[in-house]
Amino acid sequence: MSMPRTARVLLPLALLPLVLAACGTEKVVVADREPLVPAPDRAELHARAEALGLTPGLVYVTESPGFTLAKQSVGVYGADGFSAAYWSRKNSAQLLLLVDRGAMTAGNCPEQPLGQGTGEEVGCERDGDAWYRTSAGQHEYAVQEDGHLVRVSAATATVDRAALRAAALAAHRPTDAELAVLLPPRHHDKPPPPPHDGVPTERGDLPPVGDGAPDNEVGASG
Repeated sequence: MSMPRTARVLLPLALLPLVLAACGTEKVVVADREPLVPAPDRAELHARAEALGLTPGLVYVTESPGFTLAKQSVGVYGADGFSAAYWSRKNSAQLLLLVDRGAMTAGNCPEQPLGQGTGEEVGCERDGDAWYRTSAGQHEYAVQEDGHLVRVSAATATVDRAALRAAALAAHRPTDAELAVLLPPRHHDKPPPPPHDGVPTERGDLPPVGDGAPDNEVGASG
């Protein structure tokens, strides 16, 4: 089964450095290392995710040394999946994290887009429980979870295969503290989003410039 979905909230990788420079970056807090403030309860966090059009069970975070989450890159992928970008100050390398429903097999792996899609042929190689995929200067690791795929992609010139694999295997559902940092507060005066009809949900809450939020620490992300 192929997944020809597109993510309207995603930006071309070539444009992400400009966006990141304008909006700043913010790291996800690891609760047991730096408990800054009590996190909202799980019901409130799920409501914040759903207000963005996200399915809470498809929200993931990851860790990679030297990379920080670009908080304003967080958005919807496909109908109700999840997307986020991580950025390295050292060399402006980027990691793109995508989570969506579906499965990857030897038969459909070459048919599924790599990252945001290169338009070129996709090569697939099994690597343990994951798929390693390459296309037009990009590469990706795809990890099958229960009913959904977690994928992490990057440019081959800036992120090596070992680092990419480690970031994909480190992807996990966030703790309450991580979710509290990841998701913007819910605006209770706004009407709930309309039911999904298969059309990607567009984010309307991204300001043109950053909010000046502090860089909080994310695990081993340095």
